[in-house]
Amino acid sequence: MLENETDSAGGAPREPQPGRDTPDDRSGRDTSAGPAAPEHGHSHALGSDTATRLDEEILGGPRQYTFPEIVERTGLDGNRIEDFWRWMGLPVTHPTDTWFTASDVTALREIDEVFETQEMDARARMAFVRAMGHTTERLALWQVEALVEHLARRYELDETSARLLALDRLPDLAEVLGRQLEHAWRRQLAALTGRMAIEFAGARDETDHDAHQLPLPRAVGFADVVSFTKRTAGLESAELADFVQRFEAGARDIITNCGGRVVKTIGDAILFVADDADTGAQVALSLAEATGESLGTAAPNEPEIPVRVGFVWGRVLSRFGDVFGPSVNLASRLTDQAEPSTVLVDKATADTLASTSSEYALTRQPVREVPGIGPLAPVRLQRAYTG
Repeated sequence: MLENETDSAGGAPREPQPGRDTPDDRSGRDTSAGPAAPEHGHSHALGSDTATRLDEEILGGPRQYTFPEIVERTGLDGNRIEDFWRWMGLPVTHPTDTWFTASDVTALREIDEVFETQEMDARARMAFVRAMGHTTERLALWQVEALVEHLARRYELDETSARLLALDRLPDLAEVLGRQLEHAWRRQLAALTGRMAIEFAGARDETDHDAHQLPLPRAVGFADVVSFTKRTAGLESAELADFVQRFEAGARDIITNCGGRVVKTIGDAILFVADDADTGAQVALSLAEATGESLGTAAPNEPEIPVRVGFVWGRVLSRFGDVFGPSVNLASRLTDQAEPSTVLVDKATADTLASTSSEYALTRQPVREVPGIGPLAPVRLQRAYTG
């Protein structure tokens, strides 16, 4: 266990209390240097008893069943349970290991009942469970790393000390984070179903569906930081992480405020989608026009670190929380060709924008040969300013 600071009366160790260990503390201690930090000499490793306690607090109970026992208690086929566990991204244990909890029994019964009621085949079951496993694994890692970073910065701790202190804090956070996860998921599901209801209203009456075309018309765009490798080569790991985090947060705010949605970040790039071409254009232009300060990429010696954007209106396939299709690849290649703080689109997207709005200036660019695409005649997208 992490050895925490002991109060001045010589009592039991305690964790640092941000509300008490601040410059406003009236206890007489000199706290002008900032919050008091736990001691971190680490004379011993995290004990197995402590690890077990943390595990039980987070899981809501002890691991008390072996694999044969959970098969018996759920009444499910062992192969189904193995599939579920593997699809969740969790290790399949030895049959004699006491690994499963009472909540595992409930979860397995409930999800299997859903699968049976909805008559889902193995492919659909795998997609559902992998979606949960992949998303929650990444979410847990993201939140734990955010907590570790906060504790290291707040109490001026080294990496190991911050992680040990995080282990102490996580059991108290697990319950509320679980409730927040459900709340956020319901809000996101409501937003998605609302968009679907609007987009596909009356679609059942249509008879002209092309089975060979991708199902969803979407604006797809990439924005990436210009010369990212060169500009970040001298940064330390903490500085690089901070830079990427600030860029992602700034870009996400711009995309969301303009009506788009973030699909994912890929290193120094961010992939976004929008439901119509005009919204996609507004997102793309707002990203290209953004300052280093609003994007979080400002640096003392170089306040403007611009982004470049490629944007395409086309059809995509949505799977695994991602989007796929030729328009995604084309948007990526257009981004590579764009100059700093500019937006490039293809001719088809330019024609679509020109036919629906007079808000844009569209300038043809020289044809260039692009690997994997062939000859490409991009069009620069700008706002049409009128005097």
